[in-house]
Amino acid sequence: MPILSFSSRDIDLITGKRTMTIRKRWKRPLKVGDRLHCYWNPVSKDKEKIFEAVVTEVETVKFGQLRENNELAREDGFRDARELEEEFRKMYPGQLEDDTEFQIIRFRKLPVEEWEGKKIDEKRMITQRADILFESGKFNKSELCYTAALKIDPEDVYILNRLGDNLTRLGRFDEALEHYRKALMIEPENPYIWNNMAITLLNAERTEEALEASERTVKINPEDPVLLYWRGVILEVAEMPLKALECYEKALEVDPRNPELWNARGNLLSELGRMDDAIESYNRALEFALEDERGAHVWNRKGNAFLELGRFDEALECYEKAVEMEPSSDVYWTNLGVALLELERFEDALEAFNRALQLNPENEDAEILREECLENL
Repeated sequence: MPILSFSSRDIDLITGKRTMTIRKRWKRPLKVGDRLHCYWNPVSKDKEKIFEAVVTEVETVKFGQLRENNELAREDGFRDARELEEEFRKMYPGQLEDDTEFQIIRFRKLPVEEWEGKKIDEKRMITQRADILFESGKFNKSELCYTAALKIDPEDVYILNRLGDNLTRLGRFDEALEHYRKALMIEPENPYIWNNMAITLLNAERTEEALEASERTVKINPEDPVLLYWRGVILEVAEMPLKALECYEKALEVDPRNPELWNARGNLLSELGRMDDAIESYNRALEFALEDERGAHVWNRKGNAFLELGRFDEALECYEKAVEMEPSSDVYWTNLGVALLELERFEDALEAFNRALQLNPENEDAEILREECLENL
């Protein structure tokens, strides 16, 4: 019972896009008709069976030939023969010579009902793999898996919705909307799918349609803070700030400890010129987000509000918190420099602008302000 292991690089095996692999020749080499049992990472805690297959063709080649065959390397999922060589030298350290023999193994995947060993829920396995890839930002690979899972069950609302989300991340908005519509034909009162459709329409710059879709979400579920938040975002884009503010405040009645909602409210109040109210919102956001990665962003926005009010000492304190939490942000260092410049602390401001330019040499604001500092020294 030959066992083959695969990794996330081999995701196209799940989809059926690829039905071949290249392996170093075993002492007992594979032959046509052999049954393969294929797993993800069989020696790790993530071990999971993915399919069984039957070998349909085997060809023996030498490593020296593989190192020169770009076409074969691409068929095995590599960019070119150079990448194949690099990967194989990692897999077989100190074992490879030009005459080392490999087998090119072609196979036919078997339907689950024909497996010899333990059978699995193939749709669940593929969907789970897609979710992992999606959450790690590997959207091209997760799309392949969601599409493969959808072929097994074309009416699975979860997969239709996730594929829509995935295609939105890839900027393929029309395709995403098509999948949301299919999901809504099955579950027409699902507010979260309507909300995802609204977000996609917003990304596609179809603001009026986004408004209509988001209105549908809050009619179905008027108390959900997530839906109210996105309704507020869409209303902001549609230049309806007061209605957006109503949404954020209604959401905060339901979820008063949500820092993202307080931050969104603060940003909007800042845009409306209501700086004191914005600062109050940022303070509330910071109560719940000081240890959160969003905390630096909130400190920065609070600093901006103080800067607008001419309260430079308080702005400086906020920017110092922001750079302490996220020292790799050239924007935060630039803002810190601005506050120092307003306080006529030119040497400290110069240092802040230099830090910003070290992080991002293309930061034009930091470059201009740095020159202003030099003129005052």
